[in-house]
Amino acid sequence: MLPLYRIATSLGAPIIHFYLKKRLARGKEDAARFDERLGHASHARPAGALVWLHAASVGESLSMLPLIERLLTDHAGLSLLMTTGTVTSAKLMAERLPARAFHQYVPVDRISYVRRFLDHWHPDLALWAESEFWPNLVSETHRRGIPMVLVNGRISPRSFAGWQRARGLIAELLCDFALCLGQTEEDAARLRHLGALDAETLGNIKFAVPALPVDSDEYDLLAGAIGTRPRWLAASTHDGEEDVIARVHARLKRVNPSLLTIVVPRHPDRGADVTAALRGAGFAVARRAIGEPIEAGTDIYVADTMGELGLFYRLADIAFLGKSLVPLGGQNPLEALRLGTVVLHGPHMTNFDKITRDMAALGCAIEVANENALMEALTDLLANPAKRQAMAEAGLAYVEAEAGVVDRVAERIGRLLVDAHA
Repeated sequence: MLPLYRIATSLGAPIIHFYLKKRLARGKEDAARFDERLGHASHARPAGALVWLHAASVGESLSMLPLIERLLTDHAGLSLLMTTGTVTSAKLMAERLPARAFHQYVPVDRISYVRRFLDHWHPDLALWAESEFWPNLVSETHRRGIPMVLVNGRISPRSFAGWQRARGLIAELLCDFALCLGQTEEDAARLRHLGALDAETLGNIKFAVPALPVDSDEYDLLAGAIGTRPRWLAASTHDGEEDVIARVHARLKRVNPSLLTIVVPRHPDRGADVTAALRGAGFAVARRAIGEPIEAGTDIYVADTMGELGLFYRLADIAFLGKSLVPLGGQNPLEALRLGTVVLHGPHMTNFDKITRDMAALGCAIEVANENALMEALTDLLANPAKRQAMAEAGLAYVEAEAGVVDRVAERIGRLLVDAHA
């Protein structure tokens, strides 16, 4: 299958180029750095050892920051190249990557672009985050003798079933990795079943991610506007979930007349549509992206900005995680738990299977199957501050107990880096 893929991506150059131009026109590509997607570098290769780390988008790249910090601390003179494929992740990496680390867009998986990229960077070690396997990029990196490690590898049940239909391709790709580190033992077992030669688990790096940042001035401003009003947060919501949240707000308001509901859409560009739909349903809505303030009569605050989730987790000590009432796999609950926020989530948390089971066992999260269950859980929590406090403390203890994973992963990668650069 790999030769067929290479032929298709080579002969399909006009289609690929047309697709990229459409993405560019829609703002899905970075016009100023578009050539990076074609393998052209916009940064000189630093002297000395270079580790290249690829992560798909925002969540994966943010989860790698503690590992990046540790590798740069442990290895003097090391530089790190981070690649991602989205505009939003590039903006966040520009803000958060430490000294001696820098960002480039990953080249589109066409062999000529891949070779141009590797010709310039020739890294000493390549790290791939989670589960994104680009066949040309993986195989060409391996062909050049560059050791590769899959870090925080995740193979969901759905992905596992899908790869079963392409066993030859995934086995060929996984064999190219010197080491595959799964998030859980289940992930490591699936990787071995699919063809990984050396797969193990040292833990989930997401536990080591520091608390989401916050602008203290913005926090003070919003905290003052909200005052003592009861409030809850619906974080990273997707289409179909805001309707449920609005109905729950209306029902809760009968008991809590001053209730404020904060909605953070997963994709900020949906903010205008979400606001219009909520206003059409009769709610008083303020929209953050255009500077509308929270007033005494505001029912719902639509926070359609990027990179401010840490602000809203701190403002609301109860959070429902979106992407979980709809069958899309859920959002990362660890960000909320680290900030002492009580977590509610729907039944669709397949992207975080083990964490979801752990949270249930420890009593630091509540699963809600539908609108009525969400209503009941919020009614109970809003009326019971002692219960909220106990759940928050259990969640924080759970996160902190697993935070040593980055030390184990960095030590294992460090040994491979020393061997590669010897």
